[in-house]
Amino acid sequence: MANITIIGGGVAGLSAGIYAQLNGHNATIYERHFKAGGNLTGWDRGGYHIDNCIHWLTGTNPLTSLYKMWGDLDALGNVDVHQPDTLYTFEKDGQTLSLSRRVEKLKKDMLEISPEDKKEICSFINAIKAVQHLNGIAGEENNEKSTIMQKVSSVPCLLRYYKWTAGDLARRFKHPLIQGFIESFMTDYFSSLALIMVFATFTGDNGGIPVGSSCAMAERMENRFLSLGGKLRLRSGVSKININEDCADSITLEDGSIEEADYVVVATDPAVAFGDLLDKSLMPAALQKQYENTSGLRRFSSYHCAFACDSAELPFRSDMIFEIPEENKENLCADYLMIREFSHEKSFSPEGKNLIQTMTYLYEDDANKFIELNKDKAAYKERKLKISEDIKKMITEKFPELKEKLKCIDTWTPATYRRFVDSQIGSFMSFAFTAKTLPMKISGRIKGLKNVVLATQWLQAPGGLPIAAVSGLDAIKLILKMEKKTARAAT
Repeated sequence: MANITIIGGGVAGLSAGIYAQLNGHNATIYERHFKAGGNLTGWDRGGYHIDNCIHWLTGTNPLTSLYKMWGDLDALGNVDVHQPDTLYTFEKDGQTLSLSRRVEKLKKDMLEISPEDKKEICSFINAIKAVQHLNGIAGEENNEKSTIMQKVSSVPCLLRYYKWTAGDLARRFKHPLIQGFIESFMTDYFSSLALIMVFATFTGDNGGIPVGSSCAMAERMENRFLSLGGKLRLRSGVSKININEDCADSITLEDGSIEEADYVVVATDPAVAFGDLLDKSLMPAALQKQYENTSGLRRFSSYHCAFACDSAELPFRSDMIFEIPEENKENLCADYLMIREFSHEKSFSPEGKNLIQTMTYLYEDDANKFIELNKDKAAYKERKLKISEDIKKMITEKFPELKEKLKCIDTWTPATYRRFVDSQIGSFMSFAFTAKTLPMKISGRIKGLKNVVLATQWLQAPGGLPIAAVSGLDAIKLILKMEKKTARAAT
């Protein structure tokens, strides 16, 4: 029975802790903040609950392997899963197109909008179905898997999308509404194959939202870890991993105290860990290559606004994306704005009111500007105010019935994520990948260290909750292998 020290209490750290306990070891998680969950979090403002994380959760279809993992972690618990009718709606010039829950309805809607794009639409829908079959979530009941022949035949279908970005794919359509629909969801840089994977996930009933959303899911995972006998040390930041020859024998906490460890799991942003906790030279070469942006990958972040809405009814459902007017693009650093509503979560707003949240993607350079600006608190506050005012104006121009009914209750940026989860550029996911790039998984082993492993979403693009959770499981699998080697050597 080994003592496993886990640095970071986000999803990767909680997953590693739970699987360590399930495999008979003693795990202690050290978390620098007052609560566990990392990005899987939310907070209250003026009677409203702001949800930071879950837009959709991959693995809510009970037939998938991810669903089993969420069961191990008690991430879903016994709560219902909200399966919205649409994941998002794109609006342009008064017309809308939604990602419907059923792929045949998506096809029908696209053909009605642009019959002249029939060939490209059919190819796109067939690619979505091919990915569904590969994941065992195809068909009317979302339970059909690929046969060997179907797997072989899907290769040419998917290969063409592997070659394109979302922007490349958008330009293959003639109709501007479909172009915007394709390009706006994850920006034009993202791989079109990544877009198809998201569409296949949602239309396969494998991307729902557990009731209670982010905070409730984090609490269930924390309770699962504690119920198994794990120890959670909150407000216990780690300043250093102490190395003796090729092994870590202890960690030093920010208060100067030292804790011994048989194994150490680093469940933090590697860009911060290698330099603060460990020597930079120890970063795995494959991971270093990704950070240097030499492999078709790119870091990204976002900023958000939350608005209290003094209305029981909203003019849109679920999510909506629309173009940012030219006069606002420089200040908002983006071309598209996503807005969300939370009417499915009655406890998030006072009775008779609603909550609207917005999200705007940023790439690394713009994210770093927010982090740098935060050094001047007055300038940072002024920038956030200007952003919230611009976004409020955009929403009320799009929906005049909301005029005088919106009040900004919070704005958070990459600087917020940098402060809260210690992510170098304020990332909430890992790398965006472009055309001709596949999200290869990197091992959590650290060359030169026998008992230190990584558990982090950064080991596979584009990161996110499932990849973070899987990385925690993978870290414990590595430790189990190390334990067998140690046992054999001792005999």
